[in-house]
Amino acid sequence: MEIDGIQDHRGVKRTAADAGFPGPGPRKIQALDPDVVNKIAAGEIIVAPMHALKELIENSVDAGATAVEILVKDGGLKLLQITDNGHGIDSEDLPILCERFTTSKLKAFEDLSSIATYGFRGEALASISHIAHLTVTTKTAGSSCAWRAYYRDGKLVPAKPGQSAEPKPTAGRGGTQITVEDLFYNVPTRRRAFRSASEEYAKILDIVGRYAVHCNGVSFSCKKHGDSGVSVSTPVNSSTIDRIRQIHGSAVANELIPFDVEDSALGFRASGFASNANYHAKRTVILLFINHRSVESSGIRKAVEQTYSAFLPKGGHPFAYLNIEIEPHRVDVNVHPTKREVNFLNEDEIIELICNAVRTKLANVDSSRTFMTQTLLPGIHPSGTPPADTSSPRATIEGKVPLRTVAGSKRPYENNLVRTDVKMRKITSMFPVGTPEQGANQEGGSRSQHTHSYEASGRESVNIRLTSVKNLRAAVRSTMHNSLTDIFSSLTYVGLVDERRRIAAIQSGVKLYLVDYGMVCNEFFYQIGLTDFGNFGVINLESSPRLVDLLSLAAAGRT
Repeated sequence: MEIDGIQDHRGVKRTAADAGFPGPGPRKIQALDPDVVNKIAAGEIIVAPMHALKELIENSVDAGATAVEILVKDGGLKLLQITDNGHGIDSEDLPILCERFTTSKLKAFEDLSSIATYGFRGEALASISHIAHLTVTTKTAGSSCAWRAYYRDGKLVPAKPGQSAEPKPTAGRGGTQITVEDLFYNVPTRRRAFRSASEEYAKILDIVGRYAVHCNGVSFSCKKHGDSGVSVSTPVNSSTIDRIRQIHGSAVANELIPFDVEDSALGFRASGFASNANYHAKRTVILLFINHRSVESSGIRKAVEQTYSAFLPKGGHPFAYLNIEIEPHRVDVNVHPTKREVNFLNEDEIIELICNAVRTKLANVDSSRTFMTQTLLPGIHPSGTPPADTSSPRATIEGKVPLRTVAGSKRPYENNLVRTDVKMRKITSMFPVGTPEQGANQEGGSRSQHTHSYEASGRESVNIRLTSVKNLRAAVRSTMHNSLTDIFSSLTYVGLVDERRRIAAIQSGVKLYLVDYGMVCNEFFYQIGLTDFGNFGVINLESSPRLVDLLSLAAAGRT
């Protein structure tokens, strides 16, 4: 059989077999080679260096370790080493340690309904050994020495060609050290898929940080190979709040509120910490543990974000550490190859109770908010109020207490700075204030010449039905820029930058903007005119103007 259009470089047609296409008729079913099966399984379980590290951390915690040290090189692709002080592994178990489905945590399938450990399948080390060079050094409390073994494709291999593959006695401390080198060395397509070592290291720090926050009584440290300092370090006796502060920063830890909820009918208890309304970040961070296993849940994430939407400004996202303990027989942990997801009974009801508990806590503390304010620039004073003259002996209050000026005052501590909403307080209230006598002398002349009185009319707002006004309002709404509107709705005026070019500085959030205040005022008053059309106040003149004068003014305005 020949296939038209398939030619080699010399223009000669090839047959179907030469081209790699199956021949006519059904193909024979055959079993895959065990090496192919193991590599496929390893690729499902160990997707990236962070997944290998997650499995190794869980093994260390299952072994009763109170100290876990992690060393990483090239994002874990060149070297991933974890050392713990757990119970260790018996030397008799080392020959089958990296064979698939060998574990000390599960004996029967029914045990899955009551499993209380992280691991249960016995596939982690086996999978790693099929795609990396694996070295295990371990020592139990009853052993007189440590033992070291080398593995490849699930089997013991010699350290060097010609040597015995049996585990060798060596010096070592109690616990286990697992060294993973050249991860994905025999899967080049997977190895090339990783963009940068720094990106993989950031993912490793994320998974280490999650377990460091959750595992009280276990110290964690993680560092790059060759660096003198550590990237993550948590003492063994530190509290959960302290661990969050060390890993995620004080800005988060200082704004956390604890919560706790349980329901015996649903067989669960949830506890943790959630950020209050003062804190919001660019993305949602949820450290979720179900039965002490780090997992992900899109349902819980969406519910938490929806709960916070009533408390945070637009674009703000919360932080939450959530520890859910559910009766083991209500949880199915054998769902995902990397154990990233779990299923549990009454999921919607449990999520609703947790969100209600968080919502109640947020409502209780929502009476106190912290807002950013603009720092007063030195030398700026309120309009019409020059700085106080420190050299004048009259610059006193009742002739006794001398005034403190900006130049002579010390910078206050940050915890004493006033934090408030810019909508509730004018920026002029942050300026230095002179004596009442100074204010009276400086403003007395102008006030005596122009005295105005204002009265509230108390009339109801008029609903404008004019089509022209409605069309103009609709045109403004159709061209509205949401981000720009958010900036101007919460701005703080900083000061005039260039009077000739009509440039002023404003602050919104933590950003500083330069604006053309002439164009801004033009648009601002135009929109005020549209919004309040027909609802402006009435000006009562003390003496009625003559009609001829009003007509003259109107005529002059047209010319």
